[in-house]
Amino acid sequence: MRAEKNKKKKRKWLRITGVVLLVLLIGIGGYAFSVYKSLTDAVDTMHKPLDRKSDKRTEEVSLQNQEPFSVLLLGVDQRKGDKGRSDTMIVLAVNPELKSVKMLSIPRDTRTEIVGKGTMDKINHAYAFGNEEMSMNTVEHFLDIPIDYYIKVNMEGFKEIVDAVGGITVNNDLDFSQGGYHFPKGQVTLDGKKALEYTRMRKEDPQGDFGRQHRQREIIQGVLREGASLSSLTNYRSIFSALGNNVRTNLSFDQMMDIQKNYRTAAGSVDQMTIKGSGTKINGIYYYIVSDSEKQRLHDELATQLEIK
Repeated sequence: MRAEKNKKKKRKWLRITGVVLLVLLIGIGGYAFSVYKSLTDAVDTMHKPLDRKSDKRTEEVSLQNQEPFSVLLLGVDQRKGDKGRSDTMIVLAVNPELKSVKMLSIPRDTRTEIVGKGTMDKINHAYAFGNEEMSMNTVEHFLDIPIDYYIKVNMEGFKEIVDAVGGITVNNDLDFSQGGYHFPKGQVTLDGKKALEYTRMRKEDPQGDFGRQHRQREIIQGVLREGASLSSLTNYRSIFSALGNNVRTNLSFDQMMDIQKNYRTAAGSVDQMTIKGSGTKINGIYYYIVSDSEKQRLHDELATQLEIK
């Protein structure tokens, strides 16, 4: 009798345990589906394909085969009634075999031919003249490398993204004030509004636009770091909503998944490149002049990274 009672108790606890596990699995499955649904909705909103072919690519990059690729990151100060200019232009060249990313910030005042406009002007004006497509074509011509994808971030709404990941911490190397905030040297924690002002300061920086670019890269890396942390999982809806509201790209959901799966090791080494040039005024307008030899140096380094002959 006792043995039979023990068997009944075991069966009872087995049933209870089974029900609990089933509820947990359903809950986790529901949570996973909710995350997946929010992510796909955000990516659908973000996705803005371009009807564009590069004359520097004979065949489209295969992300499934882990071929090196390039991305133009555009940070646009977009306000109501004004589509803005791309004050941030960063080229990323990703190579999974070398397990590295080359990151090149292009000064916004760089003088170059605006492809499709037929004029010499500041490189950041390309976006104002012809949106993402003209920006990509102009950067391609400037560096003589293919630009495969773009990611455009509305810097005015970037504070929404920073707040969605719970704020970020940066290592500030310059004591300055901007937009009513003081930023001391050392580690500084930033919410969205502070992060936006942190990236905008340029005039007080001895390095000018280069110092500003450094702070922009810090903010981007801080968002990526916080966004990838476990603590952000509980706030995924806000994060995906902020991305959907402020980011546009020609990368599809499947392409993003291929990058996440096949290029993860490349993020381990990020090499920041610098453009050397000199400032001058032409007809009273300031430009940053980059020599042909410097452009050749940049091309050679990026072409090697992208395995272009």
